[in-house]
Amino acid sequence: MNHSQIRDDLNQCGHSASKLWNVGRYYIQQRWDDDSEIPDEAELKSELKDHERYSDLHSQSSQRVLEELAEAFTGWYNSDDGNNQPGYRKCGDRHPRSTVTWKQKGIKHDTKHGQLRLSKGFNLKDGRSDFILTEYEIRPDVQVENIQQVRAVWNGDRWELHLVCKKEIPVGDAPGDNTASIDLGISNYLAIDYEDGPSELYPGNTLKEDKHYFTRKEYLTESENGPSKRALKARRTLSRRKDHFLHTLSKHIVQRCVSEGVEKIGVGDLSGIREDENGDSRNWGRSGNKKLHGWEFNRFTNLLEYKAEEHGILVDRVDEENTSKTCSCCGQIRDANRVERGLYVCASCETPMNADVNGAVNIRRKITQSPPTGDMSNGWLAQPGVFLFDCESGWFTPRA
Repeated sequence: MNHSQIRDDLNQCGHSASKLWNVGRYYIQQRWDDDSEIPDEAELKSELKDHERYSDLHSQSSQRVLEELAEAFTGWYNSDDGNNQPGYRKCGDRHPRSTVTWKQKGIKHDTKHGQLRLSKGFNLKDGRSDFILTEYEIRPDVQVENIQQVRAVWNGDRWELHLVCKKEIPVGDAPGDNTASIDLGISNYLAIDYEDGPSELYPGNTLKEDKHYFTRKEYLTESENGPSKRALKARRTLSRRKDHFLHTLSKHIVQRCVSEGVEKIGVGDLSGIREDENGDSRNWGRSGNKKLHGWEFNRFTNLLEYKAEEHGILVDRVDEENTSKTCSCCGQIRDANRVERGLYVCASCETPMNADVNGAVNIRRKITQSPPTGDMSNGWLAQPGVFLFDCESGWFTPRA
């Protein structure tokens, strides 16, 4: 990776990715100034596919740059944190090295010799070669196959190649025939209810603390040259900590489901919570918007799905309509039953219960198609178990 030819080729691609980002950034600014609209990735690709900078990279690599730009602006637009818009990628008179992504059509993999051929764009092809030829070395017990993406990442000193491979995981039989259900929340990250078993809460305090610490004012400021090194380091740290939390949480819940003999997990489907009936962004107030748009419920569900699949457990996304308003004991639907953020007291049967657990029970009833029952005297409704994230061990442990 440090051979001068390969380094120079990757430098060209990295600089070109920054230039294309800036072209797209300028186009978005023009659209924003004209009609206060943020173009989506489809419009960016359509409008810029004939631009000279688009042809510097392989077409799929250029598409990925514009996809990342669209994602960055969508996140900024939906955020209520007061952040600046995504900036241009330029340091004085030069462009920094941006990450470049090659997808399958831009990759040729020589498994015999441990080599990768990464396609250049038309503008960067020269008499020397139409592609970048790189070699890699791996441990004897590791096989590189079914490559889906290759990402060239500049770490400040040298280029690194990150290979994304597709691996088939053997699926076993489900550990039982019980069901479980998950209610995704904001104050409590989630509540889970097991059929013929306990109910549990998983607070998201760690995520909130990290978000508060790593998004202090000095980490959010950007100049015309982009974010500072300190800001970039803080953002990377926050991203890594969030990734670890979500992976650990989903793995822990799957292990709990295996021990409880679960074959199906119902998860509340919140895919439309950010939009109203017209498809416009909902306004939940300053505090609510801040919490909502930092709430990665879809990513958590995706992680849960593939981890559960390895154990033969199916994850089913369930419509959450009325699950937070319905009493899981008598079936009464009433907004006023939720007397406080975490407390649900039914005005009909007078049963007190944890509001998030009540929602989880109702989600489970949707997948089992069983009606509410008054025989809910196991105590888990009102006093569920609590698992806290231990920062020292990096794992979830039951609260004493």
